[in-house]
Amino acid sequence: MAPQTQFIVQSFNAAKGDQLKPDTPIVCRSAEGARRTAQRLGVSKAGVIAFSTTSDDETGDYDDEPTVFYREGRIPDEFSAMP
Repeated sequence: MAPQTQFIVQSFNAAKGDQLKPDTPIVCRSAEGARRTAQRLGVSKAGVIAFSTTSDDETGDYDDEPTVFYREGRIPDEFSAMP
């Protein structure tokens, strides 16, 4: 089986203090679909990111660092440091 890329949107809501609470991640079919979903969620969420990750179930290989291609609003520091 060839490596597969997943496109994921993760949104965040404001929580107590200065904390962020993650929503359930949304898996999209394409990078453009993930970007559009993230843009729509950005209107009502404290923050949102869209990223891709590649994995090969057969070999167990996966990206050590996902590629973030869309950011909006407040997001956790670990996502801010990603390329």
